[in-house]
Amino acid sequence: MYVCFCFCLLPPKFTTPPTIFIHALFLSLLYRLASSMAKLVVEVLDSVDLLPKDGQGSSSPFVEVEFQGQRQRTATKFKDLNPLWNEKLVFQVKNPRDLSDETIEVSVYNDSKNGHHKNFLGRVRISGMSVPFSEEESVVQRYPLDKRGLFSRVKGDIALRIHAVILDSKSFDPEEEVLQHVNGVENRHRHNNNTTHSYDKATESTTAVPSHEVNTKKFDAEYQYMENQAKNKKKKELRTFYSVGTGSHGGGPPPPPAEAFVETRSDFNKAGSVPSASVMQMQFSGQKPEFAVVETKPPLAARMGYWGRDKTASTYDLVEQMHFLYVSVVKARDLPTMDLTGSLDPYVEVKVGNYKGLTRHFEKNQNPVWKQVFAFSRERLQSNLIEITVKDKDLVKDDFVGKVLFDIVEIPQRVPPDSPLAPQWYRLADKKGEKINHGEIMLAVWMGTQADEAFPDAWHSDAHSINQQSLASTRSKVYFSPKLYYLRVHVIAAQDLVPSDRSRPLETYVKVQLGHQLRLTRPSPMRNINPEWNEELMFVASEPFDEYIVISVEERIGPGKDEVMGKLVIPVREVPQRFETAKMLDPRWYALLLPSVAEETGEKKKEVKFASRILLRLCLDSGYHVLDESTHFSSDLQPSSKHLRKHSIGILEVGILSARNLQPMKSREGKLTDAYCVAKYGNKWVRTRTLLDSLHPRWNEQYTWEVHDPCTVITIGVFDNCHINGKDDARDQRIGKVRIRLSTLETDRIYTHSYPLLVFSPSGLMKHGELHLAIRFSCTAWVNMVTQYGKPLLPKMHYVQPISVRHIDWLRHQAMQIVAVKLSRAEPPLRKEIVEYMLDVDYHMWSLRRSKANFYRIMSLLSGISYIYRWFDGICYWKNPLTTILVHILFVILVCYPELILSTIFLYLFVIGLWNYRFRPRLPPHMDARLSQAENAHPDELFEEFDTFPTSQPTDLVRMRYDRLRSVAGRVQTVIGDLATQGERVLSILSWRDPRATAIVIVFALISAVFLYVTPFQVVAVLFGLYTLRHPRFRSKMPSVSVNFFKRLPAKSDSLL
Repeated sequence: MYVCFCFCLLPPKFTTPPTIFIHALFLSLLYRLASSMAKLVVEVLDSVDLLPKDGQGSSSPFVEVEFQGQRQRTATKFKDLNPLWNEKLVFQVKNPRDLSDETIEVSVYNDSKNGHHKNFLGRVRISGMSVPFSEEESVVQRYPLDKRGLFSRVKGDIALRIHAVILDSKSFDPEEEVLQHVNGVENRHRHNNNTTHSYDKATESTTAVPSHEVNTKKFDAEYQYMENQAKNKKKKELRTFYSVGTGSHGGGPPPPPAEAFVETRSDFNKAGSVPSASVMQMQFSGQKPEFAVVETKPPLAARMGYWGRDKTASTYDLVEQMHFLYVSVVKARDLPTMDLTGSLDPYVEVKVGNYKGLTRHFEKNQNPVWKQVFAFSRERLQSNLIEITVKDKDLVKDDFVGKVLFDIVEIPQRVPPDSPLAPQWYRLADKKGEKINHGEIMLAVWMGTQADEAFPDAWHSDAHSINQQSLASTRSKVYFSPKLYYLRVHVIAAQDLVPSDRSRPLETYVKVQLGHQLRLTRPSPMRNINPEWNEELMFVASEPFDEYIVISVEERIGPGKDEVMGKLVIPVREVPQRFETAKMLDPRWYALLLPSVAEETGEKKKEVKFASRILLRLCLDSGYHVLDESTHFSSDLQPSSKHLRKHSIGILEVGILSARNLQPMKSREGKLTDAYCVAKYGNKWVRTRTLLDSLHPRWNEQYTWEVHDPCTVITIGVFDNCHINGKDDARDQRIGKVRIRLSTLETDRIYTHSYPLLVFSPSGLMKHGELHLAIRFSCTAWVNMVTQYGKPLLPKMHYVQPISVRHIDWLRHQAMQIVAVKLSRAEPPLRKEIVEYMLDVDYHMWSLRRSKANFYRIMSLLSGISYIYRWFDGICYWKNPLTTILVHILFVILVCYPELILSTIFLYLFVIGLWNYRFRPRLPPHMDARLSQAENAHPDELFEEFDTFPTSQPTDLVRMRYDRLRSVAGRVQTVIGDLATQGERVLSILSWRDPRATAIVIVFALISAVFLYVTPFQVVAVLFGLYTLRHPRFRSKMPSVSVNFFKRLPAKSDSLL
């Protein structure tokens, strides 16, 4: 190709056969030299969790890499399912420009029969587009192994590091060398031979144009055509991986088997010259790819169909099956005494390989009852023998009592929904294996999965290093929020108050307190002993209604000095509930007692014969939904009363699979991350087990919720457990959270995606890893779900008797506090920082960054109107004559047949919707960093956003923030003033504020009325349309008469001070 290219550049006098032969030989050598200077380096590091293929539970793997017809392989690692190679394979690159179009195929085989036969273990196909051109830019990437065919079985992943090397790439360019050589030949020929002036002129005109601008395109086109023709003959459908670095490698154990990413992604971390495709721009909406959702294909039973599905995985079909060895230690009897005093302090030690679990010990008990379950991950079993030993707790050294041994091969398999395995009595044996006369232990040993009912409360082998007190904080649990009600206290009036000083006028108010909630009424305008307030106060009450309402009437004597005139205490459980929206409960008179008497109980209270009294209307409004989270991403919209709730319309199933590339949150302590997940939907909260000291935890836990409204949101957060070592004052750290709106999910489709875990902090936006989820929304009542879209979002009471926005915000905050307190009293507790982060307590606080995000959201909406205006302006100015003519024809048809207008509009909407179905979103929604204006937020804005309320910063900083807020508010004020001006001009048209303008308008209106009366409407419409769509030749660049007239109308802006 270089020969043909340079032959076209030679002058006519150099096309003799010897000259052509010499140049061809030189250029072919030059091309070979250029090709040999580009290398591709594939560094094969290790592989994890390969599939056993030798029939003995192991494999002897090796890696074979193929690139551009070149094939190399690594050494064979015998009997190793987690091999470590650390070998570099170097390949020649024929043309570095076409590296982005090449594919690197990496295959893993099992070496059987001494190299004469090999079994397929998996493969990976990597696009050359993701290969960086320097070793510094290359990072270690883990790729899940893919199948070769439909019936292939593969497992595990492989770690690779790939980069290209171009030796002396800055000083050597093959095309430039060719062009310089050709120009040199021409110059030497002109120097040695005196040619005519015409030939010199022609030569100068040829060389005046830069040669690479003319000929390189021709060369690239020919080369691309030949390469594409060769590829199209043998091209197959490839599964391509584009790696995206996360910036967190090393520092922990090798990650577990990863999921197969199927979404096309390019390497945005390298600073190469690879162009990004337009599809990629649509997919990521302009944000960074590491902040985007990635579709995955884990081996789930729900997706594998009948042929690949494990029949035992029908219950947990949205997670990968994890097998555990369960050992249930129930109790023991007739244990022998070991101490000289004749006592025994027994406990049980369950040992499998290097993993050892202990039960609690009992003092002086020969018949202890433990009822504890131990779970050992089958993937990490290091021995085929289970040793269960009973020991006597002692101060110096624990004594051996007896033991029971089990062979793992003989352990039965239990598959739910089978009933639990019945425990059996086993005789204890001594150290030699002989049965002893006294002592039996009741045990149950079986193989199961995470679907086993013993899984949540079991002691797990991955938490073997913590003590018994901290073990409870690592278990998976399900929580339910308390049922909340709005308590309405209508304070109407009081009678016969007894002031301490009757000579001064009374200034009375009522104080109502429920728990930590305190509200005050306004002072009564009637300054006598029979005041009236007629004011409603709202509170949040929770079941089981064990609190008291404390109502006191107080007199304001002076600044900061109040006197209690009467007090009343009412149990919340005695307050009636209100279900109907139209009927209010009748008010009731309550006796007010002195504070000292109100606190007394029993017979002393009955001695009071006369007292002041207060008229109250108390009720628990069970027709409302108590908002404990923002309505924009609420997960529950049901009323408090169970009699008013809707029936469920579907089931939401969520499989929390794993997390990858988490940041080490305990690096200062020499540890990694103790991660767990919390999911919240409706009043149900779930918490996964804590996986200790891992940056790539695999939970594989599945949970289910009933769905009553599709327009709700589920929130899933990841946290770092900081209470492993008994640190009660510590706070669990946030790793990130994900929100998914159910209405954006297709019914019965399984969504398996990896979501970025983004956390916003004073230092900026940080990515703490990825969370892998499997989600399925199944509808059980299609008619009810469709009718939900026509019903109100909130219960009826919110619209019949709405609560003001100011009160709603205060009540929401109180509801959040009640939920946080209730859940923190569970075991293990969902602590306050977790509940506040999941419910977004500070969502309504001021944030300049969030204000910018909302402003740009409004601008994006207005951009649609702007687009329509530009399109219509293009029609009016005949920018596309064909389109303008078609619009004229359509306009005339609609004017002549006006009955077609509405049908045409709806048909147009139908066609647009049908056309947009091809481009519908394939990914569920997620936290959008670009939409949130989080990528480029100013440090001072972040510092202000995370400041306390009220602020604790110095005066100068607060003054600077205030000045900045004033400048922003000034611009907002200007925009609002302009809008007000335009509206006032509209109102002043007929107000005679400008007599001449109003006279012009009414005269024009009279003439128009007469003209429209005598002229058919179709004629007027056609004339108006043709005038609007007239050709630019008949248009003026000056504003129209109507615009000039409108801008001259008066407004009230000149009346402002």
